[in-house]
Amino acid sequence: MEYIVMIIGCVLVNNIILAQFLGICPFLGVSTKVNTALGMGAAVLFVMTLATLVTSVIQQYVLVPLNLQFLQTIAFILIIAALVQMVEIILKKISPSLYQALGIFLPLITTNCAVLGVAITVTQKADFTILDSTLYAVSSAIGFALAIVIFAGLREQLELVKVPKGMQGVPIALITAGILAMAFMGFANLV
Repeated sequence: MEYIVMIIGCVLVNNIILAQFLGICPFLGVSTKVNTALGMGAAVLFVMTLATLVTSVIQQYVLVPLNLQFLQTIAFILIIAALVQMVEIILKKISPSLYQALGIFLPLITTNCAVLGVAITVTQKADFTILDSTLYAVSSAIGFALAIVIFAGLREQLELVKVPKGMQGVPIALITAGILAMAFMGFANLV
């Protein structure tokens, strides 16, 4: 039951984008089409899970025992960048079609603050095991993907309606994002 509450909390109640405001850059920049939003969501799911798993292990077995917690942010940024580069190289060799499908999304994830935010958040939760951390990362990534895909669908629909000239583009996108965030607030009493 505890894991179900965590999953619902990460996906709907404490959505990484709409409640914690992490990952806003790809949320606004990559969400013009549903297909690109799905690709970004899948790439974030993969990288966020892998990065959180590795950074949790590094935190627990290297930084804490050596009393180097002050290097956490720098170490995590380097680990995330290295993981993304490694994944990109491996995908290019093993599965060129998947590499082409992910395309520009992998390099974009290197600078996605949601990945770093989740990695740091799980280390601040003292009672989290490696399994808890990984589940939290997967759930947060699913919440990221859900928010960005819904937002992309809304933006595609906005292209079909007549929006006043002064509201076209970024202004209506920001208003839509605010309304979407308020809609997700409706899940607050769920857990």
